[in-house]
Amino acid sequence: MSKENKIGLFESFSNAATRFTGSSPAFILAAAIVVAWAVSGPIFNYSETWQLVINTGTTIITFLMVFLIQKAQNKDSKAIQLKLNELIAAHEKASNRMVDIEDLTEEELDQFHQFYVALAQLAKNESDIHQSHSIDVAKKLHRRKVMKIAQALSDEMKSSKDC
Repeated sequence: MSKENKIGLFESFSNAATRFTGSSPAFILAAAIVVAWAVSGPIFNYSETWQLVINTGTTIITFLMVFLIQKAQNKDSKAIQLKLNELIAAHEKASNRMVDIEDLTEEELDQFHQFYVALAQLAKNESDIHQSHSIDVAKKLHRRKVMKIAQALSDEMKSSKDC
């Protein structure tokens, strides 16, 4: 069996297990096992072995589920990142700096966060709440707006002096 077939088999099993464990039948099965275990308590005189059965079973299942859940989350996260990258790459006004940033260090991500804090501050000053643009464009638009306001004030002051 080639490596690709092994990966395919594990991937298939993982996907099926993920779908099943997140389903109502899986919950019902788990609840039924717990009820059956509890009901069997008097039969086994609530012995240590009886307690060990549920403890061991739940520990093993929990241990395996941690890896299954992590695999599913990694796959979902990668798919979401790829979708976001596609949206960024497809939009002509979006900053391509944002593509594939999930591999940056925490410090680099914090720097991007600060840029978006600045963008949010600039957006608060926008009259059109639906305006959306990159930080670079936002800064240019903000500078233009400030220049227009300064020019308008200058023109107003000149016209008031002429009167």
